[in-house]
This record gives sequence, C-alpha cells and structure tokens, in this order.
Amino acid sequence: MTTPVIRALIFDLDGVITDTAEYHYLAWKRMADEENIPFTREDNEALRGVSRRESLNRIFKGAPIEESYAERLMQRKNEYYQAYLNTITPADRLPGVAELLEEARNEGLRLAVASASRNARMVLERLEMTEYFDVIGDGYCVVNTKPAPDLFIWVAGRMNVYPGEAVVFEDAEAGIDAALAGGFWAVGVGSSAVTHAHMVIPNMRVTLAQIREGLAQAAERKIPG
Repeated sequence: MTTPVIRALIFDLDGVITDTAEYHYLAWKRMADEENIPFTREDNEALRGVSRRESLNRIFKGAPIEESYAERLMQRKNEYYQAYLNTITPADRLPGVAELLEEARNEGLRLAVASASRNARMVLERLEMTEYFDVIGDGYCVVNTKPAPDLFIWVAGRMNVYPGEAVVFEDAEAGIDAALAGGFWAVGVGSSAVTHAHMVIPNMRVTLAQIREGLAQAAERKIPG
C-alpha cells in the first residue's frame, strides 16, 4: 500500500474547527422572518459551505433579487450573526481539532483555513487559534467560492504546496466537490453529504496516521481526486 505524501492540511471552519451552524441558522431565520420569507432548518441545510450571496439566492428559491436589496439583507444577516459570534470562546473548539493541529505542526506540515465565511478571522480570533495557521483564506480572497476549487487553490499556492500534497477537511458537499475539483485529497467530516470524499470520519478525533492510512486505501481503490 502506497501512502500519499502529505505536506499540508486545509480546514474548513464551520463544522470542522467549530460549529457555528446554529448561529447562521438563527441569523438567517431572523432576517427571513422580518421579510416574511419562509425559512426552515431544512432550508438551512442547503446553505452549508456556500457563500452569503449564494445562500440568499437559495433562500429566495432562485427568484431575482435587486442587488441593493440583496446587499441590505446580507448586511443585516451578518450583523445578527456577528452578535452571536461574540459569545464564542476557546471552549467552542470541536473535540480533536487542537490535538490534530499540534500533531501536524510538530511534524512540520503546513496548515491553512479555507472558509467561505467573511467572518473566518474573527471566529479564529475568538477561538484563540490564529497562531496555528500559516494561511487563512476566507470569503474575501476569491471571486468564485465553493463548489469552485478556487479558495483551496489560493491557500495551497500561498503555502507553496501542490493540491495533491494537501488534505482538505470538509463537512459540506460543496466543500468536498471543490476539493475534488481542485485535485486535493478530501476528508469528509461527520455528515451524510460528504460520502463522496476519499475518506469519511465521524468527527475530528483523528490522528495523522489514521488519515494517511485512509487515504492510502482510497488511492488503492483509485477514487478520483
């Protein structure tokens, strides 16, 4: 069994490093209720891993939205969301994340965050985790967000690694699609929407040895990536 050469790990933020999905739901729900737009938790699931603008498109079910109106709605939602983020502390790190980052750093691997969120840096600061990462990519860094691979390619370039040398950790279908499209190794985290990844783990309580073994098995099965 040939073990892939891994030089970098790239992490999505929401659902991988911390879980702010409930805050996103509450913020979108408040905005939608104010606008008399039906919005349920099931609707919120379709917003995982996509940009704020695409989220708004999905809330409106693809109906045209005048751009200045869309901007006002997105700004209002973001204000609500940021108010929730002010309650985040290091205790909100998901179990296993810090241990995996420490192990990777001790092995000399490069580390990055690649999140569609424009609040990624704020969240990492609240978690006291910015010092772990060589590169932080967020919604400001590229035009085309997930499922396009642009953000992952952007952070890989700044780490000076090839996509095939980097492992992406994602909990959303759009993120796994982006990783595979970019030629990265993809690890799906704790969701039925990520079963097309090279390997799937229930949570972030995982070691580098387990990741390498899972990816080696995927390579033997010739799973595309």
